Amino acid sequence: MVSAPGKVIVCGEHAVVYGKGAIAAAISLRSYLLVTPYPKPSRKLTLRFADIDLDHSWDIDALPWDAFSAPGKKRYYFDALERLDPQLMKALKPLITNIPGKVLQAAATSFLYLFLMIGNKYSPGATYTLRSTIPIGAGLGSSASIAVCLSAALQIQSGTLTMPFRGMMPQETQLQLKRINNWAFVGEMCIHGNPSGVDNTVATGGKAVLFKRDDYSAPPDVTHLKDFPELPLLLVNTRHPRRTAEQVSNVRNLLTNHEDITNSMLDTIDKITNEANDIINDPDFSSHAGSPHIVRLGELIRINHGILVSLGVSHPKLERIRELIDHAGIGWTKLTGAGGGGCSITLLKHNVKEETLKDLDDKLTAEGFEKYNTTVGGAGVGVLWPAVTFSEEHGHDIEIGQEMFLKVEGVQGVESLVGVDSHGKRKWRFWREWVSEDNGGR
Repeated sequence: MVSAPGKVIVCGEHAVVYGKGAIAAAISLRSYLLVTPYPKPSRKLTLRFADIDLDHSWDIDALPWDAFSAPGKKRYYFDALERLDPQLMKALKPLITNIPGKVLQAAATSFLYLFLMIGNKYSPGATYTLRSTIPIGAGLGSSASIAVCLSAALQIQSGTLTMPFRGMMPQETQLQLKRINNWAFVGEMCIHGNPSGVDNTVATGGKAVLFKRDDYSAPPDVTHLKDFPELPLLLVNTRHPRRTAEQVSNVRNLLTNHEDITNSMLDTIDKITNEANDIINDPDFSSHAGSPHIVRLGELIRINHGILVSLGVSHPKLERIRELIDHAGIGWTKLTGAGGGGCSITLLKHNVKEETLKDLDDKLTAEGFEKYNTTVGGAGVGVLWPAVTFSEEHGHDIEIGQEMFLKVEGVQGVESLVGVDSHGKRKWRFWREWVSEDNGGR
């Protein structure tokens, strides 16, 4: 089993479109991919993604191997692809035409493109079962999280990726992460066409990144924030669909009609991002109760939201969430991502009373919002091999089977069975430059 996180924009959205900086961070909501081999001599390949009702199988021998292995077409695990091959995409079309809906077809295309590139015609038959605790279509990087899972799992199967272990040299860790990220980006291209690459980078490496993109004909400038602290976060989904292009257009129109004022707001967002980055990288940074660093970071988050409101990219539902949270006095809130719906994030204050959170939860639920208690700044891609969990009932480890994995319900069910924050019940391992003594080498 492999797992990778979703992401939120901590600060800088919309300003980043105009060459400013933005900070994106991993959240503890994650995708999980269970790989179960078929018994030999089966040549069957199955993708089961219960959250979007995708369950489809292919015959491995009937896949277009000739097209993908033709001269100039085949790429290898150490390659980095900047664009998809139109002829190879065309070769995949007959394999997805009987799958209903563009979302399911895009997911299947991403899976097959990676399978045919990373694997070979002798790859064993297997079922790839996906579960996600990340709200889909809410701007939280769910597709990138899945692409990272597929990339890592397929490379582990092909023998081109080394399992993370205690004492792995930093340069080897970075090489492994680069290979996972490169192929996850290919998966993202299959779904989004021209992704920024930021979502899959955060899902691969975890923690957070500072990114800028001055030239859209070149990759973004990405700086990994390895010291980003893991902080408590309240994520609330408005359940109102967001339209990124529409919100970007709103800001562009405002810039056309009020150039000086809008540029001033975008410059201020950039200053917020830079100051947040300075706070996070302060050698004396502290997240303890009443820490001036947390208070300062929270104030920047609140100011950032106010500017985004002025840019016209908020939504009444987002403002209602902020109103309820502000009234509860539990933290600092802003929209995250494109706005116009989607999600809000709240950096929580310390020592918030349980009854206060319960009262807020009741109010949010009553108004149709979805609340997730999560953290920001956690681990990136990880692997659980063998895929086993400790059973209180049996008193020993048991194998995580497909039906067991599919049977559990909701975020709590998935996290209880396979979650990376397992307090020793599961031995998740992560590719990163340091390890701790607990949780099996995290």
